[in-house]
Amino acid sequence: MADRVHPRYSPPTTDTETITPDSSGEFSIHQRYQHPSAKPTPPPGTYVVQIPKDQVFRLPPPENARRLEQLSRRKPRRGRCCCCLCALLAVLATVIAIAGIAAAVLYLVFRPKVLDYSIDKVAIRGFNLTSSTSPISPEFDVTVRAENPNKKIGVYYLDGSSVNVYYNEDRLSTGALPVFYQPSKNVTVFVTVLRDSGIVLTSSARKALADEQKKKTVPFKVGMKVPVKIKVGSVKTWKITVKVKCDVTVDKLTAFAKIVSQDCDYSVKLW
Repeated sequence: MADRVHPRYSPPTTDTETITPDSSGEFSIHQRYQHPSAKPTPPPGTYVVQIPKDQVFRLPPPENARRLEQLSRRKPRRGRCCCCLCALLAVLATVIAIAGIAAAVLYLVFRPKVLDYSIDKVAIRGFNLTSSTSPISPEFDVTVRAENPNKKIGVYYLDGSSVNVYYNEDRLSTGALPVFYQPSKNVTVFVTVLRDSGIVLTSSARKALADEQKKKTVPFKVGMKVPVKIKVGSVKTWKITVKVKCDVTVDKLTAFAKIVSQDCDYSVKLW
């Protein structure tokens, strides 16, 4: 009995067979092998488009949809805020430029000059340096000379001024300036009376005053703080504070004291 032969299973290959007749008229089979890893060639009219993975856009998950909507709403607000800020800066720059031009025009038209202050006379009373313990009540009659050299600018001296006399760090007398208006190209001389009482000087201060009076060089400091308004043409400014500081040296502590030397300086506080 003949044995049965079972055909062996072989997986399909990618080989292709072609049957061609030879010169003798017999047909021969030619196999053409195709590598399994080779990519199949797409049929004509078909295109394959490959997109990089990092350029594929995906919709956000549902839990992030609300967050995405909030962020998309904020952008127009930022745009409006930026526009408002730019507009505000532009207006501010315009106002500053106009103010600068106006100040330059006023300066060229009126040519403002510095006010000049000096002390003409000082009469001193109430100094008793013989007793080392009793308080003193000093009085200073100070004659102040104020000059306004401007042609088109006037000065209003307002209420609320203060004048003080100091020896070293001790305040000896206090008072105020009169209220008046000083026109342009004017020199005004006025007397202000400064008083105080119950001033107690240390023994060293009394001794120093006595020694300086013998040398005829007694130094004092006179400080004035005056609120004023400047009149430019027909326009008045806001309240401006003028501060004057004078270092004054007299020869004696009497009503007939003479000024040996003085040095006055002043500053202006616009606001």
